[in-house]
Amino acid sequence: MSFQKIGIVGAGSWGTALGFVLSGHGIPIALWGHNPRHVELLRTTRKNETYLPGVELPPDIAPTGDLATLADADLVLFVTPSKAIRDVAQQFAALRPRADAILLSCTKGLERGSGLRMSAILREIFPGNPVAVLSGPGHAEEVVQRMPTAVVLGCGDASLARKLQLVFSTPFFRGYTSTDVAGIELGGALKNIIAIAVGISDGLGLGDNSKAALVTRALAELVRLGTALGGRRETFQGLSGIGDLIVTCYSRHSRNRSVGEHLGRGETIGEITRGMTMVAEGVPTTLSASECARKLGIDTPIIEQVRAILYDKKPVREAMLELMSRDPRPEEDL
Repeated sequence: MSFQKIGIVGAGSWGTALGFVLSGHGIPIALWGHNPRHVELLRTTRKNETYLPGVELPPDIAPTGDLATLADADLVLFVTPSKAIRDVAQQFAALRPRADAILLSCTKGLERGSGLRMSAILREIFPGNPVAVLSGPGHAEEVVQRMPTAVVLGCGDASLARKLQLVFSTPFFRGYTSTDVAGIELGGALKNIIAIAVGISDGLGLGDNSKAALVTRALAELVRLGTALGGRRETFQGLSGIGDLIVTCYSRHSRNRSVGEHLGRGETIGEITRGMTMVAEGVPTTLSASECARKLGIDTPIIEQVRAILYDKKPVREAMLELMSRDPRPEEDL
């Protein structure tokens, strides 16, 4: 295997699961976490009980609280929450990591204010390093149980994409490649908003007809905004589009769908997030996506209603009624 050392920035559920995938190649893996107590527990118990209870860390994963430990890695995965990635990346850049290190963004979101994708932030901070992305329908809880999972690796360099594909290939984890980095990231980010909407529908007690209509129309909305932001239409029909949308909207592991379900049952977003140990990326991404859509003049009624519920305290039933009361139009009018 061509990599000599792998660094993972973020010791949450997905960072740990990706470490699990990468283990077994005989490559040392440094797993960095920002919380000293959490890192110490990882080191002493060899388990990530906070995020993945009962799962033992493979022997080649070394938990660390020192970001400098990752500076000599030739592959570095960024798996932090989207709101933290700029700050952590700047801290890492100050440590002078390898100039040829491949930086792989595994975070799904858009930066608040700028609307930048995660890879764009990394390119801004590390202009000389190759940057790629990983996205798709992958719940950490199933990955560490070795359940078959397929993701997509986005990179403009075909040889680099192949190199990443090889290291992420296992009997239970399959990586496909694509050159549409923008489409891959946008599919992964925007689907979280839709999962919140679907969760609201579930929380209201609406049926399968409602959910099917919501997911289908949301996909049209995702494609409309995603292509306007630079993604290719066909990418949204793949793993990082429909694939990720399906798993996030229907899975019991989906944090975003769970947030929506609690909203549908009458809880406030403050009450919900205070009780969570993990981040539901759809909450901040809703605001970023709405801002992008408004700037570009893109019609995104579902995203707008989710924004109104999350940030304007709009009653969920009122939002649903407004969606159903929109002017009639042809289905192919995307």
